[in-house]
Amino acid sequence: MSRKNSEEKMRISFDLDEVLFVNPADHKTEEEPIFPFNLIFKERLRLGTPVLINTLQKLGFEVWVYTSSFRSDFYIKSLFFYYGIVFDSIVNGRRHLEEVQKGKTHILPQKVPSHYRISLHIDDELVICSYGKEYGFEAYNLDADDDAWKEKIIAKAGEVKRKWDRTHGQKPSV
Repeated sequence: MSRKNSEEKMRISFDLDEVLFVNPADHKTEEEPIFPFNLIFKERLRLGTPVLINTLQKLGFEVWVYTSSFRSDFYIKSLFFYYGIVFDSIVNGRRHLEEVQKGKTHILPQKVPSHYRISLHIDDELVICSYGKEYGFEAYNLDADDDAWKEKIIAKAGEVKRKWDRTHGQKPSV
């Protein structure tokens, strides 16, 4: 079932590695999963990830994962479900190759969020963020251990949402 543009939610996507999955030696992290889940889920979530994702969804955003990794949807969904997070959709390396790159002869960037009508993408790689203007999406570069990262992303989401609302004929809501 498709919705009219005026009923759509703005989409935000997050990269995984070095954005939501971080090294505990360099970043504050959520508590490690309890046994036996800690044997399955080796990645550590950046501290505040569950609060941020759930807050964005409560504010009316669709929140996606867009990663170039080839982790399975099942693995990603299961790991985040453990922390109380349910993403609206997941684009991994396999899905990107099948749906974005498909039969194209020229090589596209490893992430093209606008292909999925994602308006804001959060990534640690400057090169991905730099493709925003060319490929029609806003980007937020998250590259350091920043205690205010959640607030900065919420503020950026609000800024992009106001632009998105004007383009989609909606009254600003965030």
